[in-house]
Amino acid sequence: MPASIGEFELIARYFSRPVHRADLGAGDDCALLPAPPSGEQIAISTDMLVEGRHFLPGADPEALGHKALAVNLSDLAAVGATPLAFTLALALPDADPRWLEPFSCGLYALADRHAIELIGGDTTRGPRTICITVLGTVPRGQALLRSGARDGDDIWISGTVGDARLALGDRRGEWTLDSTARAAAFDRMDRPEPRIGLARALRGIAHAAIDVSDGLLADLGHVLEQSRVGAVVEIDRCPAGPALAGQPIDRRRLCQLAGGDDYELLFTAPPRQRDAVQAAADACGVPVTRIGRIDAGPGLRLMDDDGRVADNVYPGFDHFRAD
Repeated sequence: MPASIGEFELIARYFSRPVHRADLGAGDDCALLPAPPSGEQIAISTDMLVEGRHFLPGADPEALGHKALAVNLSDLAAVGATPLAFTLALALPDADPRWLEPFSCGLYALADRHAIELIGGDTTRGPRTICITVLGTVPRGQALLRSGARDGDDIWISGTVGDARLALGDRRGEWTLDSTARAAAFDRMDRPEPRIGLARALRGIAHAAIDVSDGLLADLGHVLEQSRVGAVVEIDRCPAGPALAGQPIDRRRLCQLAGGDDYELLFTAPPRQRDAVQAAADACGVPVTRIGRIDAGPGLRLMDDDGRVADNVYPGFDHFRAD
């Protein structure tokens, strides 16, 4: 069994790389970044993953490295920002190279795909906790905000939704998936894809956006609240991947409407921009689906394919209420 290593060896071995966009990376008391070009704003977001709450003990560290950064990149996608740099704070019960090596590999593989640099952070002993802060840039006035939805907008969702919740249900013993469905669902839960390219392509086309982290209806609710509008969602139009498509309808709706961890992009755009939305999606290779519309009516209404109003019994995830 390999021995644990010390804090500074841990940082030097696994989390120190040359930087190219920052003026100074890890190794000093602060990192230094050049000021953004004139006309651009800095976008900043922080997410934390806690063992036992966001991932189980024994989770694949390589997949965990990917997901820890992906959920933060998804926040940059939600505002249409271009990734720039990130910091990493780690609490670990021990500094075990068998965990650190694959974790850092998963982290850096995704970072390299999106040209985002690790510029510093912190490490300490404690319950396994991963906290990442990401920084990006967006042209002033072009950020996609939750408050931008307008009466008459279409509601769109990227990719498919519900597979992560399907995987969680299998893991919890709520249902049992066959091996093919399990592999597909768990891959979606463990390795989400932040929609950076699509979101950037939608700048100037979409009015509002949010990433689906706590459940489609819950996250759409944040848009409605901040935009002071209502919406109708055609629940049977929500796109499902192969693992979810064959499930009973009640399970499918639960996973799609209340399940989190999809990290797909939920956005609104005016009907006149439908061709532009589809062209942006096609250029990025990401499917998009219209699932409803924004209106001035109160609240959120759900309709099925038969035009019947459905009850909204699909609360999203809440860190202080979830089991």
